[in-house]
Amino acid sequence: MKAIFFDIDGTLVSFKNHQIPETTKQALKALREKDIKIFIATGRSPSQLSVLKEYIDFEFDGYIAMNGQYCFNQKEVIHKQMVSKEDIESILPYLEERSEIACSFVEVDYVYFNQANEKVNNLWAKLGSAAPKLYVDEAVRALTQPTYQLSIYITEDEEEEVLRYLPNCKAARWHPTFTDIIPKDGGKNTGIGKVLEYYDIDLTETMAFGDGGNDKDMLQYVNIGVAMGNATDDVKAVADYITSEVDDNGIMNALKHFKVI
Repeated sequence: MKAIFFDIDGTLVSFKNHQIPETTKQALKALREKDIKIFIATGRSPSQLSVLKEYIDFEFDGYIAMNGQYCFNQKEVIHKQMVSKEDIESILPYLEERSEIACSFVEVDYVYFNQANEKVNNLWAKLGSAAPKLYVDEAVRALTQPTYQLSIYITEDEEEEVLRYLPNCKAARWHPTFTDIIPKDGGKNTGIGKVLEYYDIDLTETMAFGDGGNDKDMLQYVNIGVAMGNATDDVKAVADYITSEVDDNGIMNALKHFKVI
């Protein structure tokens, strides 16, 4: 095993207490001591990764941010892919018409909402200390600034209608309140592929941990895909192995099961 990829929310960080379990921290340090590269693979933007610094006193070997749309390490950007301007131009009038829908626009250093409605405020309250700072700005900003991902606060039943205005995109839902929107050929699996090429690591030497719908492609792509015990059923269905919950030493237990540590 040469490279392991970790989702953040619900995988590294508990949804219950918004902390990283001590056994998970120990597992990450053990992997580093064995010279196994460790990577973050998250829907968060680079500007929202500061939550990790509150819990961990070392850097990961690389970061797959915005569901694979922006990959980087301490030296350089490895891969980036934006939402097409065509799709941005198409969705803005729809959001203006459907004024009750909140949507975040994700840039590298700035994430903002067209509005902070009840759904957004409720989610931020649940995220607690793990929640990034909430900004509200004019949605038209997305017409002139590189935008790598949208997060639209709609139900799963509403996705089909919304995607009609985003012909070059797909939904990557990991939360019942909202869905991330990324390019059709994007995803954490795409980002992982770019990172493995950069580090000259073979796919057979990889492993990943996840819990949400946006982790499915990643878990199917790597050699060993591990679903957390708190993962949704559709994620567990595509995983090679189901470990215990994040709060029940899930990451440590899986790494010991496969004799990685």
